[in-house]
Amino acid sequence: MPIKEYPLITIAIPTYNRAGGFLKYAIESAVNQTYQNLEIIVSDNCSSDHTESLVKGYNDPRIKYFRQVRNIGAPNNFNFCLTTANGDYFLLLHDDDLIDDDFIEACMKRANYSTDYGIIRTGTRIIDGKGNILHEAKNMVEGLAYEEYILGWFKNKTSWYLISTLFNTGKLREIGGFYSERGLLQDGMAIAQLTSKYERVDLPEIKASFRKHGDEITFSVSVNDWAEDFLALLDMICELAVENKSLLRNEGQRFFAGLSYNRTSAIQSPFKRFITYITIFRKFHYKFLPPPVRRFTHLPKKLLDTYKR
Repeated sequence: MPIKEYPLITIAIPTYNRAGGFLKYAIESAVNQTYQNLEIIVSDNCSSDHTESLVKGYNDPRIKYFRQVRNIGAPNNFNFCLTTANGDYFLLLHDDDLIDDDFIEACMKRANYSTDYGIIRTGTRIIDGKGNILHEAKNMVEGLAYEEYILGWFKNKTSWYLISTLFNTGKLREIGGFYSERGLLQDGMAIAQLTSKYERVDLPEIKASFRKHGDEITFSVSVNDWAEDFLALLDMICELAVENKSLLRNEGQRFFAGLSYNRTSAIQSPFKRFITYITIFRKFHYKFLPPPVRRFTHLPKKLLDTYKR
């Protein structure tokens, strides 16, 4: 089959001031794909570094470079990429993440080159700033219906990362693109909606890398904002579910409370960290205690008693 007869895939890289760091590796992971019918969009969110010269230095006709005249914020930059895309499927590749050389090819082969699916997903590896593997998670939810698929996520049978997900471009636009109230879980909101409406393809194989490093957004924003977006996502999941709503609600609260507690690890002050634990405990209806409560026995009894209320 000639290259142009295969579905066109858009790989979009929204970026800001990463020319001296991870951006070149993200671009190279896109350029080096074994699947050839690609367009690669780089949307520069008004960087003050040499992003433009770096991107144009690749001299690859598949790369389309756009520079925002002002910083429009990350979520708007994501959606700019989506509105600009011409592909049948759309991958949002953060400028610090990577995809394996055969990521697109493996996804399209498993989908039999159909453009009818809502999403196509693979497993994910977690890497550090130097590329060392910290953790690997296969995508073990193949064939599960929507509710079981969500429960599979809550039971760590899969992990929801943008880097591992090919979105159907048209269907993603139909639901309004990438959006969440606090601007943190746009991927989760989109995945929940698309998987409830359309068929998906799951590859167990690990084909993408999410990078954890000091400048990533996960630990640089308010834990309260994360908790609010988690709860909004859970509300959406339960609203979209046809059955097992109470089970989804209970398991989801436990799962998202754990993720929220995990995000307190970046808080340096033990006192502030403890107060954040209390806030999360209350937001998730006093059900799920943080694992390290025992570490804070040196704090005032009045504060410790808050957990018993």
